[in-house]
Amino acid sequence: MDNKILKFILSILLFIIVIVLIFKFMGKEKIPLEKLSIRSPFVAGSFYPADRNILSKQVDKFLLQAKDVSIKGDPRILIVPHAGYAFSGQIAVNAFKLLENKDFKTVILIGPSHTDLFIGSSVGLQDIWRTPFGDIEVDTDLAKKIISEHKSIFYRPQSHQKEHCLEVCLPFLQKTLTNFKIVPIIVGQYNQQNREALAYALGKYVNSQTLIVISSDLSHYPSYEIANISDHKIIDAILTGKSEQLTDAVQNLMSQTLPGLDTCACGEEAIHIGLLLSKIMQVDSIKLLDYANSGDVTGDHSRVVGYASIVFSKGEEATKELRKEEKQMLLQIARQSIEGYLENKKIPEFKNILPALKQPQGAFVTLTKDHQLRGCIGRIIEEKKPLYQVVLQMAIAAAVDDNRFLPVSLEEIKDIDIEISVISPVRKIKNPIQEIEIGKHGVIVQQGLHSGVFLPQVATENNWDLEEFMDQLCYQKAGLSKNAWKTGEIDIYVFSADVFSE
Repeated sequence: MDNKILKFILSILLFIIVIVLIFKFMGKEKIPLEKLSIRSPFVAGSFYPADRNILSKQVDKFLLQAKDVSIKGDPRILIVPHAGYAFSGQIAVNAFKLLENKDFKTVILIGPSHTDLFIGSSVGLQDIWRTPFGDIEVDTDLAKKIISEHKSIFYRPQSHQKEHCLEVCLPFLQKTLTNFKIVPIIVGQYNQQNREALAYALGKYVNSQTLIVISSDLSHYPSYEIANISDHKIIDAILTGKSEQLTDAVQNLMSQTLPGLDTCACGEEAIHIGLLLSKIMQVDSIKLLDYANSGDVTGDHSRVVGYASIVFSKGEEATKELRKEEKQMLLQIARQSIEGYLENKKIPEFKNILPALKQPQGAFVTLTKDHQLRGCIGRIIEEKKPLYQVVLQMAIAAAVDDNRFLPVSLEEIKDIDIEISVISPVRKIKNPIQEIEIGKHGVIVQQGLHSGVFLPQVATENNWDLEEFMDQLCYQKAGLSKNAWKTGEIDIYVFSADVFSE
């Protein structure tokens, strides 16, 4: 081929390549703002401040006053209330605060319809949702994929136009996350098939950078006392992670025709979808973060609405951080159980147990007298018994069944100090030198019939480094050679503990 022709062809190809690269790096032409479909805020100025500065100060104050809680792994699903910020904002923010420093790219919001009657799920397709803090882009590509999954999933504009339940979540998200898109979904009336269809459709597209936000208040319009009863039964059902448990709880409560109780949860269907989705996402933990009702804010206990914030999380290791009132209740249960057993071999009946204490959890109870150990017994893993019952039983066992000591007498119980260690799920490790953090991790060693455990505080109380801690664990507790932990022939597990005392 003639060199001139070859050079010409090559120059044409080079030109085409350059043009392709230019278009590739320029990307799609940005759509002018006036051509985008925008969902303007509907309840700004009523449910929350319309003024950007006032809203910013209010949300910042909520975040500053939020409870400091630790959860297992990362949050994956949140259940939050959607009343006016003055009523439920502080409850909701305890969930949204967990999102700080997280890298979620997509937030799927699911809530009930208060203004439109329809059957199925309406997935929003407007390009932008606007709040006083600015615009949030809707992931319309993902929304269309979800819609294509089932005939009960569609876009119904009127279901989003005046609905508040998703809108009130957005300023919290804007304060705690960056660079995220949303997919807003309003659920109407449902049957089980449609409920499962949406959960399975969403399950195809969620990943580690996807957050699910379920928007729902709890009981509507009963008295303060009835709300507390109804709401905690619903919360307990949610904490089981089972959709059928929520159905049973709602049916049981509504069958009692409790005065003023119009609904147990206005977002019941959205919660069902969250529970079904949690199975698909294989979450590891469900935790109640906070609860209150409108009577706690207004002082009017005659007609209230209930609010709760709950997190579904996923991760390798849990650090169980209880609230102050939950810790106090466990310490009271431990002391009263020991006193009741020593006095007449009877254990007191405990009522009004806080929901977090009803979840299965391992625990140790340690007794000291004059700063000397007087008894310590516990369970590392507890898959069936609620935490408060584990503490009750371990407190009595520490007082009378620790064979290293004589049983505690009724006369000396007043001189006994009680410490409780609430235990996380255990995790097997391969490299103890790299994976054990002194003061943070408790450790279990096991080889055949030989096993031993040290709580995290043992190392700090004895001023041991890792070497001494592991040597003593193997030798003192497991009856193995001191350096058995270095051989690679024994199983080693770690856990963390929330430790508190009277």
